[in-house]
Amino acid sequence: MALTGIQIFKLLPKTNCKECGVPTCLAFAMNLASGKAELDACPYVSDDAREKLSEASAPPIRPVVLGKGVRKATTGGETVQYRHEKTFYNPTLLAAQVSSDIAAADLESKLKGWNALQFERVGLNLRPELVALKDADGNADAFAAVAKQVAETSEFNLILMTEDADVMKAGVAACAFKRPLMYAATAANADAFGAIAKENDLPLAIKADSIEGLIPLSEKLTGMGLKDLVLDPGSREPKQCHEDMIALRRAALKNGNRAVGFPTIAFPCEMASNLDTETMLGAMYVAKYGGILVMSDFAGESLFPLLLERLNIYTDPQRPMTVTEGIYPINNPDENSRVLVTTNFALTYFIVSGEIEASKVPTWLLIKDSEGLSVLTAWAAGKFSGDDVGMFVKKCGITDKIKNQELVVPGYAASIVGDVEEELPGWTITVGPREAAHIPGFLRA
Repeated sequence: MALTGIQIFKLLPKTNCKECGVPTCLAFAMNLASGKAELDACPYVSDDAREKLSEASAPPIRPVVLGKGVRKATTGGETVQYRHEKTFYNPTLLAAQVSSDIAAADLESKLKGWNALQFERVGLNLRPELVALKDADGNADAFAAVAKQVAETSEFNLILMTEDADVMKAGVAACAFKRPLMYAATAANADAFGAIAKENDLPLAIKADSIEGLIPLSEKLTGMGLKDLVLDPGSREPKQCHEDMIALRRAALKNGNRAVGFPTIAFPCEMASNLDTETMLGAMYVAKYGGILVMSDFAGESLFPLLLERLNIYTDPQRPMTVTEGIYPINNPDENSRVLVTTNFALTYFIVSGEIEASKVPTWLLIKDSEGLSVLTAWAAGKFSGDDVGMFVKKCGITDKIKNQELVVPGYAASIVGDVEEELPGWTITVGPREAAHIPGFLRA
């Protein structure tokens, strides 16, 4: 946040009403300054103060919303240079390129294949978001027809790629309802492209030959009232592009340069001659610091690693992924089926449930809230103790579903058996395998 706690305090009502959850307005101001509170928690802040504080607390890299519908997504909005400092918020968006001279039947086939590229990972559906439509020959009608087909027949949102204002107008007219990204305004067409973007309330990418060239373009377009910009420094040599991405991020975050405080776009498709090399370059820009990547194509063996890398990098390192505490029936269990218990760390759940499902043995899986910790870590931290597990089993409702009172605890938590037995008299407590891979054999025995 740009303002200090004392500066924020001067803008607050100073009522010390405690409705924000802390005793004084000064304490609330300090929490705001450190990012531990939200401005909306104060019910009495004036509209004028709210406007000043909102502007001061805006992310140094503006979040930009692209598209509409189920694949609507946000890029930018980042607040730190390095993930371990806090977290990264809005994952890199992935696009594949098509040319405006593509035949309708070929486009239909390509979109169908791309749409099928969706992957399940820790309960999440991983998929790409964008199609980048490149103007092939300046034919506005052909460009508009392809834009219309993509927008109306697929879930994908669009990047419209042309530097011809007439072609861009035709493309925007065909798919403005999908809120496409216009690419790209240059020094030669900034006035025309800025007017189109402003009239249609669309995000606009700007392209220059260097970072220095982006700054006057950015200042000119923001002066026209445009707020949603995306930056392309124009570099197409991998090393230079990598350096430019880092320099833009640093200038926005460390130097507070609002002219470059926008997400970026990178083009691995223009830096390599094959998809494998594009993928390696794409992986570099997912990490540092591409807001949007444009590939020449989508293929499962290329896309899945990028989606997985993206998931890992944009998962909050301070907040483990979790699943909801409760009872999970697997393979249609009945009153005689066995009961297993484990923690609510998402990876633990999906590995264990996957092995149980593979065993084909009907089983009740109990998931206990451990604040997202794995079994061994939760046990060491006192989040998966025998007393707590026993109380959870009694309260979760599993006793209404079974006759066979046997509970299987994870092998790494074998030491809790005695305490669980004390909490669950009449139950048989069994120690299960340490490794999830051994669960199918254990259940079949």
